Amino acid sequence: MKIIHAALLALALPLLALATESARIERDLGQGLAYARVHSLPADLPAAPARLGALVLDLRYALSSSDGVTTLGAWLKFRASARTPVFVLVNSGTAPAVLEFLETADPMPGLLTLGAASSKFVPDVTLRVSAATERAAYDALEHGTPVATLLTDNPTKPRHDEAEIAQEHAAPSAGSDDDETGPEESVSASPALPAPPPPLIDTTLQRAVHLHRALLALKKI
Repeated sequence: MKIIHAALLALALPLLALATESARIERDLGQGLAYARVHSLPADLPAAPARLGALVLDLRYALSSSDGVTTLGAWLKFRASARTPVFVLVNSGTAPAVLEFLETADPMPGLLTLGAASSKFVPDVTLRVSAATERAAYDALEHGTPVATLLTDNPTKPRHDEAEIAQEHAAPSAGSDDDETGPEESVSASPALPAPPPPLIDTTLQRAVHLHRALLALKKI
């Protein structure tokens, strides 16, 4: 019986490892910056890469087990440095134990927290972020939206209605003797198109990327 249990355990461990791996979301943010989204600590902490680099560690809405905070502390001490910074994203949905750890932990070179300030925690970089918008942007990446889309907030160029443009070119100038168009033949202007909704932006993640690019420009990393 013990042999059977051991065999079943051996078969289950690889499956558990695959489940743990799939729970973490990872993206390449370009220019040596990686992104890792943690849903649960310590299971989703990324393994050390062959070559350390800058990282955005997204702990927003992350849960934590009893030993998760201890593991996170050891992981950050190994992973964060002045040359390989870790930008930690947090919010009021982050596990209270994690926020308490970040509040009371000794300063670590290369560790920078970002997010909206709350009664539980005030990050190093505080942002004014709508809770609803942040959740929507967070979920968008969860459901497959390209990360670049959530970082680009260039407004869409206004588009003119084609019928309105045609009418402007066809209309004779005011006071022209050739204007024989009667009231019944006048062309009514097409209603203006509604302005497109603003793009959905992950403001906290966007700020982390901007800070990374600034450090690169200053040759700090």
